[in-house]
Amino acid sequence: MSSWRSFLLRIGDKCSEYGANTDFKEHIETCYGVVRRELEHSGDDILLYLLQCAEQLPHKIPLYGTVVGLLNLEDEDFVRRLVEKTQTNLQDALNSGNCNRIRILLRFVTVLMCSKVLQPGAIVVTFETLLSSAATTVDEEKGNPYWQAQADFYVICILSSLPWGGAELLEQVPEEIDRVMVGIEAYLSIRRHTSGTGYSVFEDSETGEADFVEDLWSRIQALSNNGWKVDSVPRPHLSFEALLVSGKSHDFGPISCPEPPCPPSSLSGITCGKQMHEAESKYHQRLRRLNIFPASKFEQDIQPIDRFIVEEYLLDVLLFFNGSRKECAFYMVGLPVPFRYEYLMAETLFSQLLLLPKPPFKQIYYTLVIIDLCKALPGAFPAVVAAAVRSLFEKIAELDMECRSRLTLWFSHHLSNFQFFWPWEEWAYVLDLPKWAPQRVFVQEVLEREVRLSYWDKVKQSIENAPALEELLPPRSLPNFKYGPEDGKERPEQQTLSSELSNLIKGRPLAREVISWIEETLIPTQGVEVTLTVVVQTLLDIGSKSFTHLITVLERYGQVIAKICSDEDKQLLLIEEVSSYWNNSAQMTAIAIDRMMGYRLISNLAIVRWVFSPENVEQFHTSDRPWEILRNAVSKTYNRICDLRKEISSLKKGVVLAEEAATKSKAELEAAEVKLSLVNGEPVLGENPMRMKRLKSHAEKTKEEEISVRDSLEAKEALLARAIDEIEALILSLYKNFLRVLMERLPDVSIEGKLQPGHSDAMAIDLEDASAMEGEKESGKSIKSQLNGRRTSGPYDVGEKEQWCLSTLGFMKAFSRQYASELWPHIEKLDAEVLTENIHPLFRKSVYGGLLRPINEV
Repeated sequence: MSSWRSFLLRIGDKCSEYGANTDFKEHIETCYGVVRRELEHSGDDILLYLLQCAEQLPHKIPLYGTVVGLLNLEDEDFVRRLVEKTQTNLQDALNSGNCNRIRILLRFVTVLMCSKVLQPGAIVVTFETLLSSAATTVDEEKGNPYWQAQADFYVICILSSLPWGGAELLEQVPEEIDRVMVGIEAYLSIRRHTSGTGYSVFEDSETGEADFVEDLWSRIQALSNNGWKVDSVPRPHLSFEALLVSGKSHDFGPISCPEPPCPPSSLSGITCGKQMHEAESKYHQRLRRLNIFPASKFEQDIQPIDRFIVEEYLLDVLLFFNGSRKECAFYMVGLPVPFRYEYLMAETLFSQLLLLPKPPFKQIYYTLVIIDLCKALPGAFPAVVAAAVRSLFEKIAELDMECRSRLTLWFSHHLSNFQFFWPWEEWAYVLDLPKWAPQRVFVQEVLEREVRLSYWDKVKQSIENAPALEELLPPRSLPNFKYGPEDGKERPEQQTLSSELSNLIKGRPLAREVISWIEETLIPTQGVEVTLTVVVQTLLDIGSKSFTHLITVLERYGQVIAKICSDEDKQLLLIEEVSSYWNNSAQMTAIAIDRMMGYRLISNLAIVRWVFSPENVEQFHTSDRPWEILRNAVSKTYNRICDLRKEISSLKKGVVLAEEAATKSKAELEAAEVKLSLVNGEPVLGENPMRMKRLKSHAEKTKEEEISVRDSLEAKEALLARAIDEIEALILSLYKNFLRVLMERLPDVSIEGKLQPGHSDAMAIDLEDASAMEGEKESGKSIKSQLNGRRTSGPYDVGEKEQWCLSTLGFMKAFSRQYASELWPHIEKLDAEVLTENIHPLFRKSVYGGLLRPINEV
């Protein structure tokens, strides 16, 4: 890395480039001196690299802004080009909907104004352009209110920039900034409050509390009332103010905001819901606060806006260092703020880990960052993480079902990196709770996941300070072979046949030879079902030594299984045999079924049928085992469609390039053919024969490539069409099964909207009347909220049937939310066959909540 790049990158850091000095003023002077000397030779490279640093290290933007201000004194043309490039990048980001880039570039231009590089009036014009677009969007007559997510995002961008330049704007253009503030207040008066309860981590979240935009506005108002003084934003330009005022203030070109799509021509719940989902997906909210710590832990000595600014810093570091966990942890512990923020850092990390509908990055990233932070701050952060776990554990009954699964996976993985140490005696009381109590189930699932990451004896040793918890450990992961030395004695004939098949396979015969043996020896004497049992149990036993052994068996003899499991009913029996063989290992059951689905030996519909079989349904509230298998099946189907869409998108670009290449080569050939040339002194039509031959060959080759790419595209589109039909069938099967099992257990609702007599008080939730529920979007309290309020006779007095309903409704909501993008295209069929008019209100509320679909549809 060249010297000036290193100085730009490491400005503000405690590093060798700056002699371990941390004074911002000296850093800026040093960096400015190095960059100024290189401007003449590397001006274009410096411009691009400086902008890249500002965009990807946004917590250093005040430092970069000051450096640019000083460079403006030496080379106005360089800074003019930088401003123009920034404006171009901002416009491109607006056009493409690149939310993070829009937000960060708007902060950067605000800081450039503070360094006298930009005119303050130009910043106000930019703000008003965004504000005007937002106000027009939510206007029911002129805009499209279903795209309020876009409008909210523009207003958030304005508000989030003000802490970096509000004081300067107030000083230089007080009337203009007041006009912007009045405009924002007017916007807030016409927008709809967004509850977002479908994306709430806690099911009992208050629906009347301020949403993110309203909360940020209140923090900005408090900052404004305090004279725009904020401690968490460095203001290094003040040290150079006497110099910077002599620089030329450049104009910032106008920007334009893309208009949202037109409102649907026919207003209905479905058409409007689809547009709202599209808008939410494109302009999603990047933070949903958990509030798992008391405010006194981090808001006692800071302004309300400081919390938002530190959250911005942390989220930006997570965003731009997602490929480098060490660098991420380094920057997270060294933010430019004058107060401690360990609790705020932990809460922000957990808010991202549990963010709904999905986190920005894979869960493993947050796990590794938390581990590195515990190592970087050994005296403080581990205790804060432990406090966060305890807080979430206390509220586990209110936690969304998907978030419970994520928390289980994270916690078990985290403990595996710290010798599985945890004061389990604190949670030993869960053994006194019913087997369906969420806290007990959580401990049970964490221990089961720990065994997967280590081994049974090691995990048992880790709970020696609470030995009674051994009751919640899973059984040792030993196979349950029906034809083993002991169990096989009950079926001597089948045991003999299994032994023969095992000996046959040891000779590594071809799959067709095994099929012939089965058709000649097994099926005539034992029938299809017994044959299936013998073959599957034997093959699983051969592949039981390791995951690799299992894959080898499936690759070599998958055709054997496919031959005897040719329809869905047989596939159901196959899954039952897998579950029986690996009855003591949820992990191996899930792996075997997942691999069999990957090899097309089992269909996703068969998996859905098996998950909703009576034996598994009874485990819905006490074990994650059936849900893990169902999640894998739905995820694999969904990922297959996503992969096909990516391939088709790439092939479409390839078709365009192939067409251009074919057209160009054809034009060159035609031009050569009509050209006169001399051969042996005589005029001949056409160029040199050798060149003509090359041009003709090239034209034929490019045409063949075009045809090949088109054929590939058609093949992929056919596969996609089949995959879409497949996922539609899967969606209908999934929700019909949910409907079947839930309608058998959900309590009836009387005409007055109360539960019929005879049901447990724990389920006596206040639904109000049915029409009121239909007319109020997510306003009624959830079952969980009501249940929590009724705990008067013990630590957990929710009945088993009630907990089963809570868990199943929660998982159905999680599926609806996670795969909303695939549900919406098939919503008409889902409405016609599942979500009918007489559907149970709680069933409808669960599905609608996951889709963010208003119950009071148009």
